[in-house]
Amino acid sequence: MAFKVTGVEQGEWAVLRVSGELDLMTSPVLRQRVHDVVAEGHHSLILDLSEVFFCDSSGVGVLVAARRLIRSCQGRLRLILPDQGADDGSHVNRVLGALGVRRLFDVRPDVDSATTDEVGPLSA
Repeated sequence: MAFKVTGVEQGEWAVLRVSGELDLMTSPVLRQRVHDVVAEGHHSLILDLSEVFFCDSSGVGVLVAARRLIRSCQGRLRLILPDQGADDGSHVNRVLGALGVRRLFDVRPDVDSATTDEVGPLSA
């Protein structure tokens, strides 16, 4: 599967849907897309990582950098990381948990719950 990042707007949220491997070769693409979205004035960002089947440390670095960038704009960042699904859950979810950084992110199971403020973040 080729790495792909597609963007849509859903209400006040910019949603970047990411698929493929998030690694040393592809993470600069996601980093640039996040910067582009913020430069366009979007400070409420959802990264849908439900179709990412591999993530290495450079991918985690992009996620942490995206969090830092959004926080510097007093914005909001939410990650879509399903607990269940292909191969028994999200690889990114497991990697973030293993590294102890999952608690830094507002993690939601799907885009619908991420675009509402009614549902609180999932526990770490």
